[in-house]
Amino acid sequence: MELTTWKFQLRIFVSPDLASDLRAEPASASHASLRDVLSRHNATLKCQFDAFADYVSEAEKQGPENYPLYQWTRQTIENPEKKAKYLQSFTVYVNGDEIYGKEITDVLQAELEALVSDDGIRSVARFDTNPANNPQPPRR
Repeated sequence: MELTTWKFQLRIFVSPDLASDLRAEPASASHASLRDVLSRHNATLKCQFDAFADYVSEAEKQGPENYPLYQWTRQTIENPEKKAKYLQSFTVYVNGDEIYGKEITDVLQAELEALVSDDGIRSVARFDTNPANNPQPPRR
């Protein structure tokens, strides 16, 4: 499989203050330059902790046996150190999708990295869908 066939995801890691603002107001009104970058690319943010909590909640409603990452995810959100980390991590969605093509990823990553500073955005991380680069779900 060629590299160009992989999809990508960006995540930003932010200060605790900015994380609180973004969780309360995901349109990022408190950070104008971030809001501008996101709106230019029809992108939105979702807090990783909130995504994990939503997954656990859904699994508990539908039956955790159908959710292979239920136990790991629940342990993660119940661990105070991991909770603190994931409260400051936000997944970037483009056009509502959590993974997207290389072209938009490259452009968006460059624009987000230009915002990294002491005023809230601490880093930008890029992930791909290549299974060799990603941990696989734990075996039961």
